[in-house]
Amino acid sequence: MLKVLIVEDETGIRTIIKKYLKKFDITCIEAENGKKGLEIFTQNKDGIDLILMDVMMPEMDGVSATKKIREISDVPIIMLTAKSEDMDKLMGFDHGADDYLTKPFNILELKARIRALLRRSGAGEKQETNRLTGGNITLDLDARNAYKGSELVVLTAKEFDVIEFLMRNANRVYSREALLDTIWAYEYRSDIRTVDVHIRRLREKLEENPAEPQHILTKWGVGYYFRK
Repeated sequence: MLKVLIVEDETGIRTIIKKYLKKFDITCIEAENGKKGLEIFTQNKDGIDLILMDVMMPEMDGVSATKKIREISDVPIIMLTAKSEDMDKLMGFDHGADDYLTKPFNILELKARIRALLRRSGAGEKQETNRLTGGNITLDLDARNAYKGSELVVLTAKEFDVIEFLMRNANRVYSREALLDTIWAYEYRSDIRTVDVHIRRLREKLEENPAEPQHILTKWGVGYYFRK
């Protein structure tokens, strides 16, 4: 199982990230500032596959912590920050960050960034495949492309997020509230009907007969699920 160190001073953000990465079988260790994160990593560096590092933190900021970690390890590091200025990003990269996400971010985008970095480092090679398949529906997770049989199907970013999540958790039913919370959680609270709209569009694009879907199914009174 992959292990990620979350270095973030806001408890709520750590909780959200930990909650959703757990759904992808990723174990999380938490640190409330750069100093604590550095201590934890130094003691467990062979057991941590990736670090999520906030920039603005008390005691030791994320850039300083990243610089210290780079003196002892090449572990993949993704910087998380509310700042979007190019100079802030360049500073993070100059001190050893591998990737950068600006808050608020989509939790599935974060998962995709983690997957890409782990694949490059070799840490994630045995943990997961780069494709998901169910019936005649295939997702290329690297390119974020969807196929119906051999036909390339154009999906929006959110449509891809929804079908990826359902296919990863095949045969498990999720309520509209749960899907909204998972897919849109860290961006904003959207109208719950947007889930129905995305499911309808996915059926129209991926099912042979959208009126009688075989894979993107409804459990009446409960929610939606994917059947392989």
